Amino acid sequence: MCNKTFYFTSNELENIVSEFNDCTLAKSNWNHAAHLIVALWYLTNYSELEAINNIRDRIKKYNVAVGTKNTKNSGYHETITLFWVKMIQKYLAKNSANNSFAENANNLVNFYENSALPFEYYSREFLMSESARKNWVEPDLKPL
Repeated sequence: MCNKTFYFTSNELENIVSEFNDCTLAKSNWNHAAHLIVALWYLTNYSELEAINNIRDRIKKYNVAVGTKNTKNSGYHETITLFWVKMIQKYLAKNSANNSFAENANNLVNFYENSALPFEYYSREFLMSESARKNWVEPDLKPL
């Protein structure tokens, strides 16, 4: 699953989360790893519902701040976001005992480095539909 190794220091991780929350993270740095790190931070600091609501709201706010429109064709995507939340939760349930945030973040980013993983569960057409962008939809290829 891992082809390369990512390693972020505690300070780098804090900066990613802080800059994302402040909407000052460079758009070029809002990559797959940063998405995972931010979602992990919310999931480890809030209840599941609060984390999901914060992730959703903050991504939308961040997108606007960096000039990305949240429309039926671009920007925030509910199903992809919740897919990764579910993957992170699954990972945490098996691997997070006694690990620091930095250990969990680095392990998670390396474990789930493949940003195309949702396409193992969803057909491209179904996942890229307006319905899937707006609302959570269950996978059409295989169950989570």
